[in-house]
Amino acid sequence: MSTLFSFSPRSPHNAFLPLTRQRLRQRRGGLLVRFSLASLDFLDSDPPLPPAVQTFWKWMTEEGVISSSTCPLKPAYVPEGLGLIARRDIAEDEIILRVPRRLWVNPDTVAASEIGYLCTDLKPWAQVSLFLTRERLRPNSSWRFYIDILPEKTNSTIYWSEEELAELKGTLLLRMTKEMKEYVKSEFLKIEQEIIRPNKELFPSSITLDDFYWAFGMIRSRAFSRLTGQLAMLPLVDFINHSSKITREDNAEEMNGPAGLFSWDLLFCLKSTIPVKEGEQVFIQYGLKKNNADLALYYGFVERNSARDAYTFTFSIPESDPYYGDKVEIAKENDLDETAYFDVFMDRPITQAMLQYLRVAAIQQTDAFLLEPVFKSSIWATVELPVSRPNEEIVCRMVLDACESALSGYHTTVEEDQKLLEVGNLGERLDIAVRVRLGGKLVLQQIQLEFKERQLKLDAFEYYQERRFKELGLVGDIGEIYCQPKDSVPSV
Repeated sequence: MSTLFSFSPRSPHNAFLPLTRQRLRQRRGGLLVRFSLASLDFLDSDPPLPPAVQTFWKWMTEEGVISSSTCPLKPAYVPEGLGLIARRDIAEDEIILRVPRRLWVNPDTVAASEIGYLCTDLKPWAQVSLFLTRERLRPNSSWRFYIDILPEKTNSTIYWSEEELAELKGTLLLRMTKEMKEYVKSEFLKIEQEIIRPNKELFPSSITLDDFYWAFGMIRSRAFSRLTGQLAMLPLVDFINHSSKITREDNAEEMNGPAGLFSWDLLFCLKSTIPVKEGEQVFIQYGLKKNNADLALYYGFVERNSARDAYTFTFSIPESDPYYGDKVEIAKENDLDETAYFDVFMDRPITQAMLQYLRVAAIQQTDAFLLEPVFKSSIWATVELPVSRPNEEIVCRMVLDACESALSGYHTTVEEDQKLLEVGNLGERLDIAVRVRLGGKLVLQQIQLEFKERQLKLDAFEYYQERRFKELGLVGDIGEIYCQPKDSVPSV
């Protein structure tokens, strides 16, 4: 999860002094920590690694997280900025890193700190954000070696200027970014009023909204939560970068094990999901279900693979709908709500859940019998297939109207965006913006074409009434309808 490397200007100057082949002294949490640098040879790099990275690596060594003789990885400059390189061949599913719980930055870390008693009512992410912000401003923080290697910012859209965000006009990413920043801001203002200002002795340095955005961005881009459901920033593990070539997400496990000299702890263990040759970079998958807008928001990059191009449709059941209560109840029973969001990816069909939701939302008086108790219990299965021609026509119109409205919100055309990418030299953030908005438009055009073709086939669909008659044996082979089951019709 390493991004292009940059340092915080608030880092103490001595963190940037060159390392020498002598014993390095650092004061950490009031204790004098002595680092032996005799085993730093494997960190030699051309160009040399930043001093803070070397210091951090030695800290990890002294904490028993890595061993200079057995660690299969080393930090190095890579196209993404900094990453982890294999020092030897690594087997598939081999554990490559083990980080003990005492080095995780999570809500438990906050609870055990000086400010823990002040944070009990905060959301987990807000607890860790406040803790990280405070530690960043403390010269003698016990987390200094880790904080010094965190980037000042990434290309995540939460760090973009208003001018840069304007390039996202028409995209859901723009709305997501603004809503997220507003949410973080409201939480910060509450924390500032209720925690920071009344406790100046614990917060002697001024904490700004930008400081809080920084911490939030670090959490969003670097925290793991897949195993325990509790977010945790994991020093060293977050060096590892993403690759679209990795198709597995089962890259971690937790186990009890040795965590240093004479110590035992719960370990976060990172695995390589593919074999890696010596000298190659080690990667993980950041999320197979994430689209390019998600990647831009969380991590500050996009994939050039069109399979990540997506558009998120938003549909709602209006309160004015005469069957509003029944429809919302059905939606909630199926993990949706009165407003539902559906990701549609390039070259993939829309999800079955989206069609089912729309068919329920489109139910009118002629199909309202499906909302009666006798039918309602099985309605989600019923709407897996078309309900009636009027219902399916409304579904098509809802999707086409959504596509037309979304396409009208962009300030550039598909051709203009394609030309910009062809010319190149856009800069990282503009390149992200162009690729996200172009991908969204291409998906919208794809869905638009699909549903226009669907409209032309409405007469050929088999609807609920016909399916039901067939189940009861009331429809003949060529579609004729009987008043009683076919088997009981007397022959002449």
